[in-house]
Amino acid sequence: MKDTYQTHDQSFSVSNEGGQLKRKLKSRHLTMISLGGSIGTGLFLASGGAIHTAGPGGALIAYALIGIMVYFLMTSLAEMAAYMPVAGTFSTYATKFVDPSLGFALGWNYWYNWAITIAAELSAATIIMKFWFPHTPSIIWSAIALVIMFLLNYLSVKGFGEGEYWFSIIKVVTVIAFIIIGGLMIFGIMGGKAIGFSNFMISDGPIHGGFLAVLGIFMAAGFSFQGTELLGVAAGESESPEKTIPRAIKSVFWRILLFYILAIFVTGLLIPFTDAKLTADDITVSPFTIVFQRAGIAFAASVMNAIILTAVLSAGNSGMYASTRMLWDLARDGKAPKFLGKLDKRGVPVNALIVTALIGTVAFLASLFGDGAVYNWLLNASGMSGFIAWLGIAISHYRFRKAYVAQGKDLKDLPYRAKWFPFGPIFAFILCAIVILGQNYSAFTGDSIDWKGALVSYIGLPIFIIFWLGYKIVKKTKVVRLEDCHFNKE
Repeated sequence: MKDTYQTHDQSFSVSNEGGQLKRKLKSRHLTMISLGGSIGTGLFLASGGAIHTAGPGGALIAYALIGIMVYFLMTSLAEMAAYMPVAGTFSTYATKFVDPSLGFALGWNYWYNWAITIAAELSAATIIMKFWFPHTPSIIWSAIALVIMFLLNYLSVKGFGEGEYWFSIIKVVTVIAFIIIGGLMIFGIMGGKAIGFSNFMISDGPIHGGFLAVLGIFMAAGFSFQGTELLGVAAGESESPEKTIPRAIKSVFWRILLFYILAIFVTGLLIPFTDAKLTADDITVSPFTIVFQRAGIAFAASVMNAIILTAVLSAGNSGMYASTRMLWDLARDGKAPKFLGKLDKRGVPVNALIVTALIGTVAFLASLFGDGAVYNWLLNASGMSGFIAWLGIAISHYRFRKAYVAQGKDLKDLPYRAKWFPFGPIFAFILCAIVILGQNYSAFTGDSIDWKGALVSYIGLPIFIIFWLGYKIVKKTKVVRLEDCHFNKE
């Protein structure tokens, strides 16, 4: 069977021996899939720790800079995905426009990134469930959450898209309600007297700890925004990608930036950054829950924890989708075991899904070593890999545009053209590199090197380098000349 998509001068096959991908995702699905992957524990839980660490001003600076960087990455991805819609975007683009070894490493890195993120979300789900059932074993809730995510992904891609759409609606409505209620509290309309900007200036605020503290929370900010690139992965299963992807790109980023910046601004105004409840060491208390409680909303804690649980399942669900598609694409290109490249009759890569879901069992470590510690370890490990994936997008887009022009193609033929080229991908590359190398500088600045802290923070980097150089040495790959870059999938 062969399902071929025609656009411009290229023909993209999305078939395989085991079936074919189904182009059933609409623009609204793409928008909400991206939102679903990015509005989750990063906003509801980790943002409190960011404010506590760097103050409200420092958190706003970090999230704003990461947001600007993500904007450029999104436009870069949109330009490539609208022209060449494929399921394994990062791996395929890097293979075609940079070096096959980079494509191999980016593909496995992205799979690892989301597979670990699934485990982080499962760990967070366990913590949330213990709010109601404090004495039950962690392994029970991890297993239940894993089964739910697996079954949602086992459905057809349209069913997955609809599920994520409604999951994300709940989260979006919650954030909007938080911003509105928080705004009323700031001006004293709800919850007692007006608070104003007093909490911004307490202690050494609004920026606590200076530049280095802001740099230190870049990883948490980046983790919060990770997931926006999911619509690039979903391009291979979207209807009319040359239209739906640019439309989704234009709406998704500004919504996310609006939600994050306003939510952090409101949190920083209402809760003193010196409040110990904000620290990431106690992630069972969400800033959202604290604000709703102070507004006098009945059952605020239970309602908010239920919403956070929905958000966690949604983010993990999106992560399982992304990692499964990436693993399927790697197998199809001969970069992973062949059996992972088969699809069932509904267009679902079941084998890749099963293998990815097994990695979620890492979350069971939560029942052995303590929920909070494991959650923070997983967050840092997946955060590094996410930045590496973004680095790959920036490099691939820079080479894509250079090759496109070098081969005499007309930029007017691009369905979507990223603005600010080449500044956009270069800025994103530099900022990603700074964060990757300096995100845990404190591990090397003390009287002795904190090897455990360094390992937790940088584990994704050596894994990526090993995959990259290993494939390059074994396969003897070289950087693809601009004139030799192929703009078709085959």
